[in-house]
Amino acid sequence: MNEAYSSAAPRSMSSTSPSTMKMFMCFLAVFMLVQTIGTVLFCLYLHMKMDKMEEALSLNEDYIFLRKVQKCQTAEGQKSTLLDCEKILKGFKDLQYKDGAANKEWPKFEMQRGHEHPHSKSRNETSVAAEKRQPIAAHLAGQRSSKAVPVLEWKTTSYAPMNSLISYHEGKLKVEKAGLYYIYAQVSFCTKAAASAPFTLYIYLYLPMEEDRLLLKGLNTHSTSTAVCDLQSIREGGVFELREGDMIFVNVTDSTIVNYSHGSTYFGIFKL
Repeated sequence: MNEAYSSAAPRSMSSTSPSTMKMFMCFLAVFMLVQTIGTVLFCLYLHMKMDKMEEALSLNEDYIFLRKVQKCQTAEGQKSTLLDCEKILKGFKDLQYKDGAANKEWPKFEMQRGHEHPHSKSRNETSVAAEKRQPIAAHLAGQRSSKAVPVLEWKTTSYAPMNSLISYHEGKLKVEKAGLYYIYAQVSFCTKAAASAPFTLYIYLYLPMEEDRLLLKGLNTHSTSTAVCDLQSIREGGVFELREGDMIFVNVTDSTIVNYSHGSTYFGIFKL
């Protein structure tokens, strides 16, 4: 007996599982993110590279321009027909002019930024002028010596002026600029009871090739009391025309009795 023919049922296609699809989507998202980051980094690198290339090209152009300027300044370059020397030199002068104008504007900008007082400039100019008008002067205090000396020695003090145009060497003051000078000196001394001659103060002009010239002379008699040692003093001063390089010095009859206490003995000069 024949059996009835029955066709086999079609096999259903296997469907993709949800977990596989999820993994695929995650991979795709990560891939796109990595690609985006890589693209951004590549663009940044390319931008930096282009900046460096532009800077190098700019420097190269400046170098070529300066070489052209240098060549145009020679006789050979001016004869060359390949270089437009007139145009190149004109452009170079324009750059120099612009740079000079920028430098002139810079102090104005600094003044505006600092909010300086309107009279600050005049004050600064006044201070500079005052420095230029600084008097040529020197004031020295007596320097004690343990023995008799032919020329009194002196020393500088922190409170007294000493200009660079007046120098001191071995008791002498030397002027470096010719002109009218006021010269002064004071010497205090102690009484010497046995002395009969007066105590004398001299100011000399030093002349190395001839006899020294006497400028000023002062005398004072000795006191009969030793208690007035600090009150015995001679002071003198006068105006003299000195030449550049002239030297002056002070001498006394007896340097061993000079009183060197503070403010008692001094020597100075200043230009009028």
